[in-house]
Amino acid sequence: MSEPISALNHARYDGIAKVRECGLQGMITLRGDLSDKVLAKAVKDATGQKMPGQREALVDGESGVCWMSTDELLVLVPYAEVEAKLAALTNALSGTHALAVNVSDARAVFSISGSNAREVLGKLAPVELSVEAFQPGQIRRSRLAQVAGAFWMDDAETFRVVCFRSAADYVFKLLKAAAQPGSEVGVY
Repeated sequence: MSEPISALNHARYDGIAKVRECGLQGMITLRGDLSDKVLAKAVKDATGQKMPGQREALVDGESGVCWMSTDELLVLVPYAEVEAKLAALTNALSGTHALAVNVSDARAVFSISGSNAREVLGKLAPVELSVEAFQPGQIRRSRLAQVAGAFWMDDAETFRVVCFRSAADYVFKLLKAAAQPGSEVGVY
């Protein structure tokens, strides 16, 4: 059996912000009625987090839960625990109209950090990223140039970006180009 590897094997670039591929991350897409108490308990048991509100990301390290749409969550767990957490979710939700799927190996995760992180991401995503409009605990699904992605803030100067693994190299190159020294725009 082969060992799993991340999309870009921890690629990194230091420019006006630090860009790095985060490595393996356990991710479960969970679909269902987000107001269902059984589903909320299953999420709490899997992540330690309450049910997120609209456009909310409740993430602590490798564990958490992100609101993706009115009937979809992204459940984050350590990669080594994803199969056990998926089995527990599936068991807890038996008899409930819900779907839980391991999407860990279909996604890539990046970190953008530093005082210019908002500038770097702002060049690629049509989202208002000012401090007043976007804070830690919020998530957006959007475009990163020409590909779909989602992102949230781990802290005031760090974004985490998720995209399809098949677009990981493209997204890394976009982030790298947006972080080139001397490319500050001064918007954020």
